[in-house]
Amino acid sequence: MSMDNAPKPLRDAFDALPEALRDGVAEPLETLLAERGAPDDARVQASLPLVWATSPFVARVCIQRPETLAALTAPAPLAEARTLDTYRERLDGAIADADGAEALQRALRRFRDVEMARIAWRDLAGIAPLEETLGELSGLAEACIDRTLAHLYERRCALWGVPRNADGEALRMSVIGMGKLGGGELNFSSDIDLIFAFPEAGETDGRRPRANEEFFNRLGQELIAALDRQTPDGQAFRVDMRLRPFGSSGPLASSFNALELYYQNQGREWERYAMIKARIVGGDYERGATLLAALRPFVYRRYLDYGAFENLREMKALVDREVRRRGMADNIKLGRGGIREIEFIVQAFQLIRGGQEPALQGRSLLEMLSRLAEHDQIPAHTRDELAEGYAFLRRSENRLQAMYDSQTHQLPDDPLDGARLALAMGYPDYDTFTAALEGWRARVQAHFDQVFVAPQEAGEADAGASDFGDVWNATLDDDETDEFLHDAGFAHPSRGRERIAALREGHTARSLSARGRGRLDRLMPMLLQAVSGQPGPDATLERVLSLLETVARRTVYLALLSENPMALSQLVQLCSASPWIARLLARHPVLLDELLDPRTLYTPLRREALAGELAARMARVDDDDLERQMEELRHFRQANVLRVAAADLAEAIPIMVVSDYLTDIAEVVVEEVLRVAWYHVSRRFGEPTGLVDGEHVRQGFAVLAYGKLGGIELGYGSDLDLVFVNDARGEALHTDGEKSVENAVFFARLAQRIIHILATTTPGGILYEVDTRLRPSGKSGLLATSLDAFATYQRDNAWTWEHQALVRARVVAGDTDLGERIEALRREILTRPRDPEALRGEVAAMRERMRRAKASGDEDVFDLKNDRGGIADIEFMVQYGVLAGAHDNPGLLRFTDNIRLLGELSRDDGLVGEDDAETLAEAYRVFRAEIHRLTLQELPARVPAERFRTQREAVTALWSRIMGAAHTPEPGETT
Repeated sequence: MSMDNAPKPLRDAFDALPEALRDGVAEPLETLLAERGAPDDARVQASLPLVWATSPFVARVCIQRPETLAALTAPAPLAEARTLDTYRERLDGAIADADGAEALQRALRRFRDVEMARIAWRDLAGIAPLEETLGELSGLAEACIDRTLAHLYERRCALWGVPRNADGEALRMSVIGMGKLGGGELNFSSDIDLIFAFPEAGETDGRRPRANEEFFNRLGQELIAALDRQTPDGQAFRVDMRLRPFGSSGPLASSFNALELYYQNQGREWERYAMIKARIVGGDYERGATLLAALRPFVYRRYLDYGAFENLREMKALVDREVRRRGMADNIKLGRGGIREIEFIVQAFQLIRGGQEPALQGRSLLEMLSRLAEHDQIPAHTRDELAEGYAFLRRSENRLQAMYDSQTHQLPDDPLDGARLALAMGYPDYDTFTAALEGWRARVQAHFDQVFVAPQEAGEADAGASDFGDVWNATLDDDETDEFLHDAGFAHPSRGRERIAALREGHTARSLSARGRGRLDRLMPMLLQAVSGQPGPDATLERVLSLLETVARRTVYLALLSENPMALSQLVQLCSASPWIARLLARHPVLLDELLDPRTLYTPLRREALAGELAARMARVDDDDLERQMEELRHFRQANVLRVAAADLAEAIPIMVVSDYLTDIAEVVVEEVLRVAWYHVSRRFGEPTGLVDGEHVRQGFAVLAYGKLGGIELGYGSDLDLVFVNDARGEALHTDGEKSVENAVFFARLAQRIIHILATTTPGGILYEVDTRLRPSGKSGLLATSLDAFATYQRDNAWTWEHQALVRARVVAGDTDLGERIEALRREILTRPRDPEALRGEVAAMRERMRRAKASGDEDVFDLKNDRGGIADIEFMVQYGVLAGAHDNPGLLRFTDNIRLLGELSRDDGLVGEDDAETLAEAYRVFRAEIHRLTLQELPARVPAERFRTQREAVTALWSRIMGAAHTPEPGETT
């Protein structure tokens, strides 16, 4: 049959080919038509000329083995992707009768060629999307590895016996697939990078026992030969074993323990990069998975690893030098803007953040690109552009290799092959294709440079940084250095010079590795220049250098700052503004990561967003891992307090809202701590239950906050005043677990666990200091009290000052129903009728005792909290007003914070008029704002006596009028 007589779909497709490609296809097509006739399916007819024109490899397979063409081009094999299980099943049938090595190799290669031709056909005909093609290629390779290994294992066991461990368990080898095979992204003619591992030492159970190491090394050699050996039928897959420990000089197969020790003690940075995509692709999958889990900490560090940028930059530089040396600029994998640059971008972020973000520990590049955008590591437009660029480059790579089944990434020199590639990619000619290719490579290169160009290289024209480099490297004499520092704004240049020298020549710098010292040397000129631009650079320098001395041994933090000028700038600004922040960062350097994005640094989260962030953090931690849960809680609290402090200093939030933010953080933390503590205690003892009215009910627990937390007035250094109340009532009060205890024991253990989680010092510091002395009977009382006992105490035994404290109390976590009953009790107690005069005397007497114990006693100093006319006076007046007036005005109990309570007290002929209430509220705001500022400067809450004199005198006068008696004047004080 000639082409003129071919079916119309086939003839039309042939006529649509570029003229240059028709001659090469016409003869084999006519031979096919003459000998076999055209395929029956019209869609196959329409794709056949295109596929054969763009892939001489597929044409060769069809021509050499005409019997395969019918099976290859049947609609079903082309319409559907094959799964790993399908490949395994088909390959088992193909090699079942392969008795010797030659027969196995022949069967493997013929199976592989036919399947490769089918995958290429689906790709070139546009039937399969890219991810499906990569998945099929990877599945085919994995099936060949796994089923061939199983075949060879049975043969080797028949000869030498089954390898076993000391307990007699049979052992199998696990094959680790690396690179694109591990990632499920194998290209058309790629090497497969493998590592062989076996579980443990032992020997075979044959007549002549062999050591397991000998058995598995021989098995590995046979697997490589079966896949890699060049025979008259070609190769199945090129196997590369150089990624194994010690490379070509290391044993072919290593025990799990040997692998773990190698990566723990000798693993190199490039091996971390290589292990990102490691996956079990053959043999013992279950045990192999446990090995990879054990190796995960080597790949993904628990801390943020900004050294990854530097390491990958160095690896890319090596690749670039090789590309230049070998004239490979047209290499679409290794050249500028090629596939490798996209891989480096994604894997850099994975290495940096994967230890803290398990969602970034995946193997699929496209999936990880999406995850990076979801986690705000790259913008959405960057994700989209890199994903499209990757798809274009990988399709080009596959179709270039499918042309001749050859491992090449180099664009073709031959015009005919250029026409084949252009047609395969859907372009009318090669020039149009290469123009599109160059466009994508330019975009990829731009993104790569944005991520990887070293900041010091990008700004090397900055003469200021160069001059500060002379200061750091001591290339100037002392007088020249002092003159330069003076001109740069330092008030005490010689002191600054000596401080810089102390870091440069001190123990911290001397103890650094060569790489760490290099990072410090790159960082310091940029840091000194940033410090010089701050008001008060002398104090800023001391704070920043003290912080560096603390964190420098973890040189990843030096990398973070040198790689991220924005983070360095934020660090210097915050240290300049607040020694408290400088100390916080020194104690918890993991917080340096928060400096990377000013959009989040200066935008604290409110309660709902905080709860969402904490829930996401805790979801990454195993519920049984209390230590890790405690660290996550601490990091969450510190990071969010840092955001509040940064926004406070930048005046990005109103000063009076600072306490609202800090209170939100504490409430979210306490709620989560209760959840964690309940889980751990109930897991041991079961849930607390009781028999109430003949029905078994779960008994609740609530956390009642007093003081600053209860009053929504938390400060940066505030502790938490907490009382724990439970709902123990009825009969049969015990837990329902196997190790049952009385409910009172359960709730006591729960309270202890809450305090432990909050207040224990860990490597991440503490969450909050906890004060439980406001519980019934104080230190001598039960740590967790029942609501009935709490009610009895409040009704019959509580002192007036304890009812004052109850004014600011509110439930912040726990059982909702119990919380409502606690609030009802609070309202009952606070709305009691009271004798105003007797109450006034008791409140004033308590305030006087406090003043004698805590006031400054210095006529030149005003203690903002405890001196006359200060915060305590305002709080006591408010508490008196609520206790005196709540019986007639229950609306006074709606709020627990002093500002809104003052508003309530000024209504309807209340304790104070509107003007007086505003006077007290304004003084309260001013005093609290100053305390916030002083805390961030690490100063006590005291100011010169003349400061705030107007507000102080107004508060003192109102105290005298409201409380019915003037204070006894202190020396030098006006009343």
